[in-house]
Amino acid sequence: MNLPKTSPNENPLNAWAQLVCRARFEDLSPNAVAKAKVFLMDTLACGVAGRTGPHAHELAVAAQQWGQGTEAVVWGSHLRAPAAQAAVINGYRIHALEWDCVHEPAVDHPMATLLPALLAFSERSALAGRPIHGKQFLLAMTMGVEIAATLGAASKSVMRFFRPATCGGFGVVAGLGVLAGLDEATVMNAFGIQYGQTSGTMQAHVEGSMLLGLQVGFNGRAGLTSVDLAMAGMTGPKDILTGPYGYYTLFETEHDIAHWWPQLGQQWHITELSHKPFPSGRLTHAAVDAVQQAVASLGFAPSDLKSMHVGAPPLTYRLVGRPDIPDPKPNYARLCIPYVVAATLSHGGCTPASFAPQHLGDAALHKLASKVQVSLNDNPDVNALWPQQIRIELNDGRVWEKEIHTPIGHPDNPLSAAACETKFRQCWDIAGMPAAQGDTLLALIERLESVADVSALTQCLVHGA
Repeated sequence: MNLPKTSPNENPLNAWAQLVCRARFEDLSPNAVAKAKVFLMDTLACGVAGRTGPHAHELAVAAQQWGQGTEAVVWGSHLRAPAAQAAVINGYRIHALEWDCVHEPAVDHPMATLLPALLAFSERSALAGRPIHGKQFLLAMTMGVEIAATLGAASKSVMRFFRPATCGGFGVVAGLGVLAGLDEATVMNAFGIQYGQTSGTMQAHVEGSMLLGLQVGFNGRAGLTSVDLAMAGMTGPKDILTGPYGYYTLFETEHDIAHWWPQLGQQWHITELSHKPFPSGRLTHAAVDAVQQAVASLGFAPSDLKSMHVGAPPLTYRLVGRPDIPDPKPNYARLCIPYVVAATLSHGGCTPASFAPQHLGDAALHKLASKVQVSLNDNPDVNALWPQQIRIELNDGRVWEKEIHTPIGHPDNPLSAAACETKFRQCWDIAGMPAAQGDTLLALIERLESVADVSALTQCLVHGA
């Protein structure tokens, strides 16, 4: 699409607002529409499976104390909640098992923050007699990912704040701006109000705290309330990206946002999302992929492993190169290469069951994890995830080595359509959802351009409906 060019001296937020207000469904490429459907399916499945995540039920119960309402479905349950509460609960559920999709250049999980808010808004709109059409919803999803991914990818600094939360909230505002049909001034105000609510600490990542997924939900809720407030006439600051106290001054201190302005709406970042075939930190996936390739090639058992070494770029080393510890919490283990590798070898794969209590406390598994070492390689890019260098040595002297540039699930090494559906069905089964509801949901997503009211999607997410 052709947008007015933003000059280097102009507030870059103007380009965002112009894109949100001027883009149309017809501007989306066929690939963007196809990928939007694929990752809609994937994210809903992760969210439903997330009902089994740590304290997911307790969160839903606690949220009922914040106010009563029936605007939106709590996915995978019989519960309904006010739209803002549903955005928190469902955002947490999507990220609870570390299975949701990633935009790797941005180091962001944009759909986890975005989708619960978009669907809650759509349910609320349908109740008010203003249903959201499928074409509008596909555009909103694409727009939300575009803004969230641009914000993260433009950063050149060491990550200090949790981008799936901080970037994700701005993606919510963009997507809701499309659904609500906002004008540019209102979108600008909503972005400004969102900046005042932006949050997300990496300390939760370091400790493997449940706050990590909660931060995704918090910023989804914040995006929804930002749009509500802007529609009510509240105003926000405008120079929130490059101003003296803007995002690229306080949150991400080095950036090249000017490089990204001309690219808005050209390739659509939703086409660059990566699947997570394993329910662990995306940065562990090269090691899991390598282990599975090595076992297939050499045919060895866990007891045959002498050592494994992973050479990791700075970001990977900081985020998932952490040491294995006895009896870790699930969120810590999912972000630990040694544990994830040991679980993969021990169980023949990495699945949600790999992080069950009996495995987290398994002394034999932790002994195997002690044979896995992670070190910093010489990659100078502080935001690079790949390549990672893998070396596996067996007790009989055999060695397997490979440099992984695009692990399985990467856009250049994608999951097949069959594998995507297999993951969907696996998530659906984990949640104990009826197969017929899954079939209905898949059929709705396939023909989403012709669906007159997208709140029909959420009816498939009601447990036992």
